[in-house]
Amino acid sequence: MRAVSNTSPLSNLAIIGRLELLARRYTEVIILPEVARELAALTHSAAQKQLQCALAQGWLRVETATSMPPLSLPFPLDDGESAAIALALALKADVLLIDEKRGRIAARAFGLAVGGLLGELLHARHRAWIPTLRDEITRLRQEAGFFVDVEIERFILSQAGE
Repeated sequence: MRAVSNTSPLSNLAIIGRLELLARRYTEVIILPEVARELAALTHSAAQKQLQCALAQGWLRVETATSMPPLSLPFPLDDGESAAIALALALKADVLLIDEKRGRIAARAFGLAVGGLLGELLHARHRAWIPTLRDEITRLRQEAGFFVDVEIERFILSQAGE
């Protein structure tokens, strides 16, 4: 399965030491050069090491689609989100990994399947790749400064049986 990813899912999984979950699920994860630059700017050394390893292993790839379709978005998005949607469309990716709500809405409007950080962790919990989802959400908050809405957290935890 092939995924295109925006910065947030990759950076946050790397910060909590769980980037390998994507390698277990997807044959390749493709990012744009802009995403690669944002990831390279991370100051978290352990996350940087994981990202560099993923690139060296080849399951995380940087690619620029030369024939990305022009997008008529339902509302303005930042350039990175727009470009990630366009790349996912051009490559006919199986899923677009994006955490921003407006980006997810826009991607779905184009018929893309979307996933995100919490969904990837939930999948990993169902596969018993992680012992608890609750602990990973706590680490996201504490180590990565990731915001998780209380209602979404309750829902995700209920789906994990926690």
